[in-house]
Amino acid sequence: MKLKTYVILCFTLMASTAGAQIIITTPYEFSVGISGGTTFSSVSFSPRVEQSTLPGMTFGLTGRMTMGEYVGLQLEINYAQQGWNEFFEITDNSTETETETEKVESDDKYTRRLNYLQLPFYTHVQFGGKNVKGFINAGPQIGYFISESTDENLKERGRQPAMQHDMPVEKKFEWGISGGAGIEFRTGIGYFLLEGRYYYSFGDIYSTKVKDNFSKASSQIISAKISYLIPF
Repeated sequence: MKLKTYVILCFTLMASTAGAQIIITTPYEFSVGISGGTTFSSVSFSPRVEQSTLPGMTFGLTGRMTMGEYVGLQLEINYAQQGWNEFFEITDNSTETETETEKVESDDKYTRRLNYLQLPFYTHVQFGGKNVKGFINAGPQIGYFISESTDENLKERGRQPAMQHDMPVEKKFEWGISGGAGIEFRTGIGYFLLEGRYYYSFGDIYSTKVKDNFSKASSQIISAKISYLIPF
């Protein structure tokens, strides 16, 4: 028993020493900075809710550690606006015939804007030359709902309010996967990054049990960001 313990300790020490040598000999670079951009979001409802993407904004802080020439880790904390923007159709009686009717978009509107704090954690892969690099970010993301607001103008005669209009967010915590790609310009005053991203939430903003109104209510976000990082 003592011999077995001794062998395990020896292997552990050897593995730790090898790992320490890798850490010491691998060139690291840390960079920190800020980012900002635009979001285009929607919510996947089941039953379906007719909607178009809702524009919003996002900004936050970024920290990145690259290990060697190609791979790194990136952590961010962001404020982001998301939600959904409904559109409505009405029958255009002026074009109605005996065989068909035409649907046109109504002037009615309903917009729900949801504000979140988001924490994406990415594996960062970069490639290219010394001053211009391409990169890919991918990894999990969590978020926490902080507030919401509504902009509506439902004036069509006889229109019944939809159930989601009167439902506040029920689940404040969300989680999903996020990823994107971009280009990085390295200058004497820092790094400038342009990036496009996509986020899909595995969580729902409402309860989705059998007895509930929706069986699915998850967010999707496309974003475009500009970042500025200072290496040290």
